[in-house]
Amino acid sequence: MPPAKKRTRSYDSAKIRAAVLAQFGNVRDGVAALTPEQLARPTRLGEWTVRELAAHVTMALGAVARNLDEPEPAKRELTLLDWPLATATASARIDEDTRAIDTADLPGLYGRTAARYEERAAGAADERLVQTRLGAMTLADFLVTRTVELVVHTDDLNAATGAGIPYDRQALAACVRLLADALAAKAPGGAVEVRIPPYAVVQCVEGPRHTRGTPPNVVETDPLTWIRLATGRAEWATEKEAARVSASGERADLSDVLPVLS
Repeated sequence: MPPAKKRTRSYDSAKIRAAVLAQFGNVRDGVAALTPEQLARPTRLGEWTVRELAAHVTMALGAVARNLDEPEPAKRELTLLDWPLATATASARIDEDTRAIDTADLPGLYGRTAARYEERAAGAADERLVQTRLGAMTLADFLVTRTVELVVHTDDLNAATGAGIPYDRQALAACVRLLADALAAKAPGGAVEVRIPPYAVVQCVEGPRHTRGTPPNVVETDPLTWIRLATGRAEWATEKEAARVSASGERADLSDVLPVLS
């Protein structure tokens, strides 16, 4: 019997739009409170300092307005689940563009970015195609990817500074769900059930499909640990040893299929 076709998850557009703006606001407030010493600190993202990481966050949101300023592409090239696995191809260009940002006035940069986002995104239809670095996709899908960018980099900023920037619940939920669905797309199957309460449950990995009762292979972790694993910020063995991941069953080892975004 062929494997069951996976249903594409749907997202509430109004909630996603609000979540993107809310999480950007959280980062904006957190960055505004950082000291010059904190802004100069290194991050876990190669040679980027906190100042460069903070600038990159504005670029991640600013891409919405920039893409909407361009002519609409003729056809869709990228689905939402294509995006996580395609990001590695743009890393060099992203690094170059981030380093080119003028960071002398971070509060002003954040203010202008938020204003442009609200101005351009407000009247744009969800189905409108936008040309991203990785290919043309719908605005609705691109906005879901912005929750991933914002939440992941909020965690990066917190790790580097201890600022404790909060996570908007809707943004965190969308980030967790997209990365979980990307895992299921990368390693299709039904042998392992991955649980990230309270936001997502997916089945993945080839093997006998579970249909009833307690699954024989179960992985469970919290949202932030999952995000770090899915983006290569944490190692499977380390998180499992620290009991931040529980894994039961002979197939419940995801080290070979992580990360899903880099």
